[in-house]
Amino acid sequence: MAGSRHLKALAAPYYWPILRKKHKWTVKPSPGPHPIEYSLPLLIVVRDVFKYAETGREARKLISEGNFEIDGRIIRDYKFPVGFMDVLHIIPTDEYYRVLPVPTKVIGFVKISKEEAGFKLCRIENKTTVKGGHIQLNLHDGRNVLIRVSDPSNPVEDIYETLGTIQLSLGDNKIMDYIPLREESTLVIISGGRNAGRVGLVKKIHRGMGVKRSIAVVEDKNGNLFQTSLNYVFPIGRDKPLITLPEGAWK
Repeated sequence: MAGSRHLKALAAPYYWPILRKKHKWTVKPSPGPHPIEYSLPLLIVVRDVFKYAETGREARKLISEGNFEIDGRIIRDYKFPVGFMDVLHIIPTDEYYRVLPVPTKVIGFVKISKEEAGFKLCRIENKTTVKGGHIQLNLHDGRNVLIRVSDPSNPVEDIYETLGTIQLSLGDNKIMDYIPLREESTLVIISGGRNAGRVGLVKKIHRGMGVKRSIAVVEDKNGNLFQTSLNYVFPIGRDKPLITLPEGAWK
């Protein structure tokens, strides 16, 4: 059935840059590191965002030839979901971009240096204890990082908290830095909702029954306060961002 392998254009997330009235069907992302509501299939990135191809066939050919890397790995699946904090390397032009939430468009691509492309920020969604008492961090992009502890009864190595962010080296999967989610001190970017793409400092967290029912109060660069679901809060630094942001996003 076409419906199982494809997606009706009218049913695609509203921010996808596709011609909904011209084509009945569009690309359905493969199961992968990002959910459909917060990602773009690589084909749409190549054809509709960067305009490297005029047709889906042309885009599929470019992708199958190995012209694009995501997080340092060549991707040949044109349905691969590209989502927040992913690093896109366009090999023929040697350009690097980071995927960030941006106002109104939801998903944007910010050009970064080759040096910055060596890492990504990953939010800790939850933690599990595995065999031997070691701690596994489960990250927003489907990755898992193992924190080895010497004494399971006193895991002093486990300094990581849910909803904090780790700076992860893409070369060796090593943790470079850790940004805990703290009131009054954490710089965050909002990943969803009507405030998607806004950047600010967390001022207060009102805890509810679970993350989705908790509210964060955030102060933007102009001193304006706004509220958002804690589930949309993504730490990106302490007083200044660890990553390049869209121009004008932060002071």
